[in-house]
Amino acid sequence: MYRARDTRLDRTVAVKVLPAELSTDLERCQRFEREARIISSLNHPHICTLYDIGHQEGTDYLVLEYLEGEALAGRLERGPMPVEQLLRYGIEIADALDKAHRQGVIHRDLKPANIMLTKSGAKLLDFGLAKARPQPALLPQPGAPPAAPTASLELTMEGTLMGTLHYMAPEQLEGREADARSDIFALGAVLYEMATGRRAFEGKTPASVMAAVLEREPPPITASQPLAPPALDRLVRSCLAKDPEQRWQTAHDVKLQLLWLAEAGSQAGVPAPLKTRGRKREYAAWTAAALALVAALLLAFIYFRRPAPGAAHLLRSSLLPPANFSFEPYNFAVSPDGTRLAFVGVGPDGKNTLWVRALSAPSAQQLNGTEWASFPFWSPSSGHIGFFAEGRLKTVDITGGAVEILCEAPIGRGGTWNRDGTIVFAPSIAGPLYRVSASGGVPTPVTGLPRPGGGQAHRWPSFLPDGKHFLYFVDWSAPEDRQRNGIYVGSLDSGEPKLISSELSGNVAYASGNLLYVRSVSLMAQPFNLDRLEMTGPPVAIAQQEVEKDPNFLQSGFSASENGVLIFQSAVDSPARLVWFDSVGKELQQIPEVGYNFPCFSPDGHYLAVASDDEQNGRYYLRVYDLERGVSTRLGDGIIEETPVWSHDGKRITYPTVRDGTYYLEEIDADGSGPPQVLLKGARMAPTGWSPDGHLVFMSFAKGRPHLALYSASDHQVTEFSAAGAEGQFSPDGKWIAYTGTGGHSVRDIFVQPFPGSGGRIQISSAGGAQPHWSHDGKQIFFIQPDRKLMAVSFDPQKGAAGAPRVLFQTRIVAPIFLTFQYAVSPDGRFLINSFPSSSSAPLTVLTGWTLLVKSR
Repeated sequence: MYRARDTRLDRTVAVKVLPAELSTDLERCQRFEREARIISSLNHPHICTLYDIGHQEGTDYLVLEYLEGEALAGRLERGPMPVEQLLRYGIEIADALDKAHRQGVIHRDLKPANIMLTKSGAKLLDFGLAKARPQPALLPQPGAPPAAPTASLELTMEGTLMGTLHYMAPEQLEGREADARSDIFALGAVLYEMATGRRAFEGKTPASVMAAVLEREPPPITASQPLAPPALDRLVRSCLAKDPEQRWQTAHDVKLQLLWLAEAGSQAGVPAPLKTRGRKREYAAWTAAALALVAALLLAFIYFRRPAPGAAHLLRSSLLPPANFSFEPYNFAVSPDGTRLAFVGVGPDGKNTLWVRALSAPSAQQLNGTEWASFPFWSPSSGHIGFFAEGRLKTVDITGGAVEILCEAPIGRGGTWNRDGTIVFAPSIAGPLYRVSASGGVPTPVTGLPRPGGGQAHRWPSFLPDGKHFLYFVDWSAPEDRQRNGIYVGSLDSGEPKLISSELSGNVAYASGNLLYVRSVSLMAQPFNLDRLEMTGPPVAIAQQEVEKDPNFLQSGFSASENGVLIFQSAVDSPARLVWFDSVGKELQQIPEVGYNFPCFSPDGHYLAVASDDEQNGRYYLRVYDLERGVSTRLGDGIIEETPVWSHDGKRITYPTVRDGTYYLEEIDADGSGPPQVLLKGARMAPTGWSPDGHLVFMSFAKGRPHLALYSASDHQVTEFSAAGAEGQFSPDGKWIAYTGTGGHSVRDIFVQPFPGSGGRIQISSAGGAQPHWSHDGKQIFFIQPDRKLMAVSFDPQKGAAGAPRVLFQTRIVAPIFLTFQYAVSPDGRFLINSFPSSSSAPLTVLTGWTLLVKSR
């Protein structure tokens, strides 16, 4: 490597030369050319840049970015790095590796000597041993002795083994194929060395180094660096797992963990930097820190010397979904023993599947036969999982047993399992809870509706420790129902349910003497007396302003074990975005803003009305987004504004809101020039569309379960349209309404009915459906199937005849079966869909020892 001057561009460069005497070595030449191709394909601030490649007088050369600084290997000769510096460089190295891996490049020789530390950060060098695609392993010739390693300073292997022994993964040493996880092993070894100043695997000979890598674990980082965060030790150990399946699976995963450590600071055990001024203040701070450390060590010694199986430490960490998958919101559950997580993963094809992950392991296992799973819940033994899929309640043995079908459950909304083998579950979005044996059978009601034929919904059951009583949520109560909305305790022995709170909504759970629930977007814990079945003290925020909550079915993203493990889904980490697709499903671009829901186009297609949770506080604000300029304007007064719809002339927007417990249907000028005007007030309402002649179709909850009603702008009268309908949409000419209905059974399908006047309804979907939309010319009806496919049906508005449903494309829509729209159709035929990304790494948060927060208040 030479330092040189580029006279054309007047810059200093580095020139890497392949000497003429090696130009006849075919393997050396191939490596040199491969390195040039690989570096040229990687454009990243922490990867050394290739400027040029050339050949002159029998010598091949590369012209590279000249880096001023020192190799990480030289820096580590002076000892370990401070944790803050380690995390900074570690994040940069992991990010560079992630870029390479996404381009299909495996480095295969990551080590401190190939990392430069510069003023601008770490730079990854030397891709001479990298590979750009899987290649057959080089095996020794039959009868030939094994290739002997070259005992150089770095013990670099040539021939069958590619890399440097101290940083090579076990699979590389065994001659197996290296992949991205092999680089992750090397990254773990580098991080270990940065933290301790010592190599993770030592040996006096190549054979002893290989034995250390294959058979031994390095001493914990905290053994030599007591102030290092324990989470760093756990991260590195996962990188250094012998089995590639047990490691972090992507460099992106490692980067996110390092970022979390860096952001957690002292809470993760990272010493916070001093911000004092002057020698005296600095000396005092160091003295106090030293005394605190001595006291902490003494307390820790006393603590760990005594048996305390129930003792808790407040620890926070993150869990990432499998590569190319994302977590389905609200669809996860921690096992009762706190050792495993069951979750629903959404793949790049939009398909849901059930996964299980041991919390002590970095990877998860997909369970066969669990396609389209939702709302998993555990058996008391933590050995089986109940879930809903394909209109049925099912169970599966996590050790690989077959999936068992227990009973019908068309649209499941939560289940719970007691030690006697009884499962209480909500089979649909409305109606009572049922009970069934865990071995299957005929389900029977376990809660009752307050009046025959009522539209009330009982959801999200959760057994209390006695296995007899259970918590559940009541929604959609009509004004005449004596049982109000709220959280109740029911019993397997029947009897009158007990109201716990009429102020709380959604799912709740009992854990460690507390009732857990989400208020706004904060996770709360409140002491709960199991004998009196009532809350006994003030609530305490466990996670403030950061927990996801479904605005429609009021399911919150959290789960707690019996022994103090709490997992929640952060609202700020929600990966969904509004994404443009063409008519065949090609992704075009994204709306950059986050927190947008319920999209609705203006009639001319220039504007988008959305309900926006951009402040991440659980409230939705009406916004109008200018699609041409990329700016938005907030309208209304900001009190739970949802499901906006445009007037037919595009001048006004109608939306629901709530004040002081009263629901209103309002409209406002789309340009924000005037105050909101009240159209209706009373029970909960959700508008879904205007007709050209001034009729508004909306969902009314006045009878409990939603039904479709019509509001006339001319005389302000309300009439019922469908007793079991939802999501109504007028055709462009106003003569038809497409809507979601049940048709006397629990499976929801799409129907079309003439308006006004009488006439039979026409069934549009054949395998379930929701969220119907008309094409701009009124000749097609689109809808979403339960499997997230976007469907289309031809429709003749003159004859009232419909064609067969056909698949347009597989979506990644966040909610396929919903009571409100999560996609919109533009006048030019494109689709804007609230979608999960094709691959996502938004994590779940794990909190252990959270009861300390309650006890400290």
